[in-house]
Amino acid sequence: MSFVLTAISAPARPVITSDLVAKIQSLIKVDHTISWLMQDVAVDFIIPEHPDFANLQAEVKIALARTPVDLTLQPIDGRRKQLLLADMDSTMIQQECIDELADEVGLKDSVSSITARAMRGEIDFEPALKERVALLKGLDLSVVDKLFENRITYTPGGKTLIQTMKANGAYCALVSGGFTHFTCRVRAELGFDEDRANLLIEENGTLSGEVGMPILGKDAKRQRLHELAKELNLDLNQSMAVGDGANDLAMIEDAGAGVALHAKPAVAAQARFVIDHGDLTGLLFLQGYKAEEFVTN
Repeated sequence: MSFVLTAISAPARPVITSDLVAKIQSLIKVDHTISWLMQDVAVDFIIPEHPDFANLQAEVKIALARTPVDLTLQPIDGRRKQLLLADMDSTMIQQECIDELADEVGLKDSVSSITARAMRGEIDFEPALKERVALLKGLDLSVVDKLFENRITYTPGGKTLIQTMKANGAYCALVSGGFTHFTCRVRAELGFDEDRANLLIEENGTLSGEVGMPILGKDAKRQRLHELAKELNLDLNQSMAVGDGANDLAMIEDAGAGVALHAKPAVAAQARFVIDHGDLTGLLFLQGYKAEEFVTN
């Protein structure tokens, strides 16, 4: 079985020079070929045989520890996926929406502290969400429009990721522990096929301080992964899941390609693939897409 070692850097900060390629080649030591996915940004090293692939990946990572490059190693067959499940907060967008809502009532510091602990897996997600939402009671929902206009920014490469995978027949789902008030907008902007999230209860245009039940947490994300695979008649090996927090771990672990994107250390430690330096186009490079195949409209 042929394997492929992929080196990925951020398109905004390309660092894969000819010298770096030569360094990686010297570590591989066996016959292989290289294929550029994007010049200076991402490259495949295709390796038909190797006596110890596990140690090879570890050795290359150690050698490149100070270089802002992500490394992935996988069988070359089946690397392109037909199903993508993606988290929203700090994954498809660069903010945590609940923290930004809390800022409107002067509670961002206390709420973001709870958010960070929940995302690191230090406290359970569901009670932490209820606690934070309760602090938003009375907030006017018109603030959502203001947040999207002034604060919410998309993670680079997100729209390209979704549009490229969809153009190649994949189904893309946004599954968030955040709120439908935000996911519906992100879905429309990036082109997801569906969005699932939690519902903020409102009364006369203001938040009641309660969240609709049941809460969409890690188990619900994993459940939707399995449901969609069955609905689409796909094997889980044909799926990819990406997220950054502890509530994403279940779907990351069950997906054929589970990706921790700029994730909390505990999440990155348990994910098969880790993107610390690249942007969301790294998920396309991981699948072997070349830059000229990207759909950018």
